[in-house]
Amino acid sequence: MSIRIGIYGYGNLGRGIENAIRQNSDMTLAAVFTRRDPATLSIGSAGVPVCHVSEAEQWVGKIDVMILCGGSATDLPEQTPALAKQFCVVDSFDTHARIPEHFAKVNASAIKAETTALISAGWDPGMFSLNRLYAGAILPDGKTYTFWGKGVSQGHSDAIRRIEGVKNAKQYTIPVEAALDAVRSGSCPELTTRQKHTRECFVVAKEDADLSRIEREIKEMPNYFADYDTTVHFITEEELIRDHSGIPHGGFVIHTGKTGKDLEHNHVIEYRLKLDSNPEFTASVIVAYARAVARMHAEGICGCKTVLDVPPAYLSPMSHEELIASLL
Repeated sequence: MSIRIGIYGYGNLGRGIENAIRQNSDMTLAAVFTRRDPATLSIGSAGVPVCHVSEAEQWVGKIDVMILCGGSATDLPEQTPALAKQFCVVDSFDTHARIPEHFAKVNASAIKAETTALISAGWDPGMFSLNRLYAGAILPDGKTYTFWGKGVSQGHSDAIRRIEGVKNAKQYTIPVEAALDAVRSGSCPELTTRQKHTRECFVVAKEDADLSRIEREIKEMPNYFADYDTTVHFITEEELIRDHSGIPHGGFVIHTGKTGKDLEHNHVIEYRLKLDSNPEFTASVIVAYARAVARMHAEGICGCKTVLDVPPAYLSPMSHEELIASLL
């Protein structure tokens, strides 16, 4: 039976979800929900209804998993707990410092409604989270480092665009090469947040906007920029389109550890992602976890989950027998 998916929000991530569903034969796009006038929204899937978000309640029982494509700054903290009262849901909430708080709210909604929710699916949090867990469990006498970029952070870019006076923006996260080299050497350096990454922002301001205030608000934004050396460039809309239209990203999880009676042997585990399209890859991860959510709900598992709670086999469309035969 095909898993019926709803897309809640149709920006870059929503379009990526739509494309990913086409690549998974066990899934069907049931409907797209938007805050815009549905009549003005053109999607890539013929015959799929486009509805206003206010109509979502009418789709209870017609959607197996609702995928939420809003931003982490203001959308998902409200949307995910609310929609988990009616649907099984997956989101990509990526404000690391607030994940425990978000989890608690969503879990309360999902347990009461007997739905299954999964938060923070993507590549970080998400695939990088799994690799941090695996590496630390395998080499407990060691240290894990995470580097992001160079690439466009959708969440950070969205946070800038919500500042008063900002018309559009792109933000790049850039690893510090010296820090990467030190980690790969196995020397287990102690690195501050500021020593590991820099952030570079390209901002299109509205006419007559206070540029000094915008720059200050960006650099002082907690959980996003305050802990980093951040450079802000004000450019035109034409320059943004010409020079920053892509959405690449990627990064590394590197774990260095020791084994042996006297800890004489060094080991380095490195997981790398190099992505042409951040939202399309993130969407592909989310769709795999939507499959897991549908399976868990069918087994009576309710409440909020994360990627750390999902058996790997639940992500694949293959049967358990097929997985054992082909992957082990």
